[in-house]
Amino acid sequence: MLNTPLQESVLDRLRSTRVALGTMYFGTTVDEPTSRAVLDRFAERGGRLLDTANCYSFWVPGGTGEESELVLGRWLAATGARAEMLLATKVGCLPDPLDGPFPESAEGLAPEVVLKQFQRSTERLGCETVDVYFTHADDPSTPLAETFGALSELVRSGRVGVLGASNPAVERLREAEALAAGGEATAAYRVVQVRHSYLWPDPSADIRPQVPLDRPLVDFAQEHGAVLQGYSPLLQGALTRPDRQLSPEYRGADNARRLARLRELAGRLGVTANQLALAWMAGGPVPVMPVLGVSSVAQLDEALDGLALELPEEIRGRLDELAPLGRLRTR
Repeated sequence: MLNTPLQESVLDRLRSTRVALGTMYFGTTVDEPTSRAVLDRFAERGGRLLDTANCYSFWVPGGTGEESELVLGRWLAATGARAEMLLATKVGCLPDPLDGPFPESAEGLAPEVVLKQFQRSTERLGCETVDVYFTHADDPSTPLAETFGALSELVRSGRVGVLGASNPAVERLREAEALAAGGEATAAYRVVQVRHSYLWPDPSADIRPQVPLDRPLVDFAQEHGAVLQGYSPLLQGALTRPDRQLSPEYRGADNARRLARLRELAGRLGVTANQLALAWMAGGPVPVMPVLGVSSVAQLDEALDGLALELPEEIRGRLDELAPLGRLRTR
């Protein structure tokens, strides 16, 4: 298995990073001036990891999937901030054709797609390298060995620091690990990004291609020293705002109890439910790095203030009582 100095450097920086700024709607529903203001504030407050994809946000009316990367590229060029920032992007979910049914028309992870889309992403981002390159979702139609041949080429050449898996099944993570150990690939997944919040989606709900955090994924990350990330941690504001309804997969008695406890304990601490959820998520024995999606500087400041909180043990314990995985503990 290949372990390059770049890989080790990127992993060291990732492991000391508490938060990623998700830029999904930059350039579409979040206009460019607002996006730049958020990026400026994130950098000012010490944020160092930017998360995007080659498909953000194709589903917005008029969107092509190029918008987020283009906004980031222009901001990086204008500020000269590339050396300070860790940059992550993804491949695999851009529809082909763009107006095709999703996820059936997703581009997938054939080697030629991986290499072509990497080139296009770096052109939009205005840089030759990416610190984390994610497979955005599984592609069962392409043998994993073929996908990892292309991904390993990018790592060997120094164009990619480490590989990440977004929305993976743990079986595929272990298959990739075996390929690397057996010499059929030279790199393995070292970042795992899945959906995660204090509330939990109904296990019977079909949220494909998204995958929620579960115990096998936690075990894999601990076994292999992978960084765990959770997207949609604030559920589009529904944790804090009574006027923002939870999406259907989060409605139910168990989540109603979790939300009530979250709000009760947040009130006791004098913080928002958003802030408490983020502090719980990022500060436990097994931290899960939030991938924040915000649309204003004020929302960003609220979230970053929450991540600075040190939770009293009693508060964390009461939250863990209702969490489906309980307290995540190191092995």
